[in-house]
Amino acid sequence: MKIAITSSGANLDAPTSPIFGRCPVYIFVETETMQFEAIENPAVAAASGAGIQAAQLVIARGAQAVVTGNVGPNALDVFRSAGVPIYLFNIGTVRDAVESFKAGTLPSLTAASAQAGAGAGTGQGAGIGRGMGRGRGMGRGLGRGQGMRRGLGGGMAAAPMPSAPASSREEEIAALKETAGELQRQLAEVTQRLDQLQRES
Repeated sequence: MKIAITSSGANLDAPTSPIFGRCPVYIFVETETMQFEAIENPAVAAASGAGIQAAQLVIARGAQAVVTGNVGPNALDVFRSAGVPIYLFNIGTVRDAVESFKAGTLPSLTAASAQAGAGAGTGQGAGIGRGMGRGRGMGRGLGRGQGMRRGLGGGMAAAPMPSAPASSREEEIAALKETAGELQRQLAEVTQRLDQLQRES
């Protein structure tokens, strides 16, 4: 069975990405053989509609299921129309996600786990909500009324700043999940860079 997994890197030992529409890489894995193909996400910097574009790409590549951390309502509609199920996986490597999928331990997604446009933003620190951050690189706003800036090339992001309260408990949960997932991805990037520097020294 061919499944698609959102990833922060281009191999099976890369940390998974918690964001569907704007994840860096999709890894397509044949679960029987563990053969895989890594495809960079062309929609990662899209001004809008990233989730829809990404879902169409994944379907066009023949994925029969998707494993990710969060999916917005627009992408979810595309997958439902195509009959492609979505399974949730938050922490670990792509290989871990495949093994969990094969073991049947991943919960299936029945409703959107992120808001439309979550993770959107282009330019320096641009995004949804208010955000503070240090470091060089692209910004990424998260959730309703709160945001954070992702530092690339060695920059460290500041903690999200609370803003206006979410209009409902579900929206607040979705925003917090998105923030937690982004922090996990940042930690994985920092750890990977630290290991690389230590090996080079």
